[in-house]
Amino acid sequence: MVAGEASGDLLAGLLLQGMRQRWPQLQAHGIGGPQMARQGFEAWWPHEKLAVSGYVEVLKHYREIVGIRDALRDRLLAEPPQAFIGVDAPDFNLGLEASLKARGVKTVHFVCPSIWAWRAKRVEKIRRSCDHVLCIFPFEPALLAQHGIAATYVGHPLASLIPAAPDKAGARAALGLPAEAEVIAVLPGSRASEVAAMAPRFLQAAAALQRKRRQAWFVVPAVPARRAAITAAARAAGVTHLVIVDGQSHAALAACDVALVTSGTATLEAALFQRPMVISYHVNWLSYALMKPRHLQPWVGLPNILCGDFVVPELLQANAKPELLARALADWLDAPARMQAVQEKFRGLHAQLQRDTATLAADAIEKVLQS
Repeated sequence: MVAGEASGDLLAGLLLQGMRQRWPQLQAHGIGGPQMARQGFEAWWPHEKLAVSGYVEVLKHYREIVGIRDALRDRLLAEPPQAFIGVDAPDFNLGLEASLKARGVKTVHFVCPSIWAWRAKRVEKIRRSCDHVLCIFPFEPALLAQHGIAATYVGHPLASLIPAAPDKAGARAALGLPAEAEVIAVLPGSRASEVAAMAPRFLQAAAALQRKRRQAWFVVPAVPARRAAITAAARAAGVTHLVIVDGQSHAALAACDVALVTSGTATLEAALFQRPMVISYHVNWLSYALMKPRHLQPWVGLPNILCGDFVVPELLQANAKPELLARALADWLDAPARMQAVQEKFRGLHAQLQRDTATLAADAIEKVLQS
């Protein structure tokens, strides 16, 4: 198995839990993180090695990443596993899967690459690389079937992990946040490049909002390796009433009234917690120039894509300014009826995505192994 960042590690850990129930003697190894390790996974490389976003940012680490992929491919071809499961990270995993499939190794890809959002031409590479795709959104298997790719909708594992009725009061007590205050969760991402780009903007936005709402509190879940950078950004911005916690992004989302989130899986997590949010990102200008023409939809954030509408604001690139982010957060806090409407929409999304993912995925993997 290969999972390339914190969100992939979480998905893979949930998948491994179901697989281990099916196959108690399962041996799993490759690239992964702490959630996978809790399920007995042996990491030959840590998942942080692949946690790089943006074209320009990837180029800086290209030689190391390709070296890891080549070393892993050679090791797996020398001692072929019964199956290889690539968890997201399509730029890394699809090429590796193609090499393994060509040599007879069964390949499964967990999380359909977003061909419906951008890079539609990637469908040909998926067909060459994957024996089966495990899809987390209900419309994806039919789309892949049009191109002759076998796929199964397994639901989104986060929808089963996240409660349908989050305990806001309990989460606030656990994190040391006031029970009655306005609480804003600030999620600048887990990758070093994301935190470097987004944490200063987000915490400057928090400071701007706090100047007008002096009783507002902010909670920032931080990957331990990024805590120092986030603390420095908070100090530079002058934010008070701030709690920085190691990990615990789900507790932060349960505790908050609204969230400020870097585009990615965390936006879906916020939606499953039924939290209004502001989505943002800012990448190197060249990366953005290369990415923008390939995008097939008007939305970037997963909640908006799944709802087919701008249900939450997206402030990207030139619009990812602290004053605009602060204003968008204030707009939510000043409109309780609007907040309630989007929370109801997100409750429906949660029900749509909740399935017995671990069992459905294990069933599909078992059929691949038997074919």
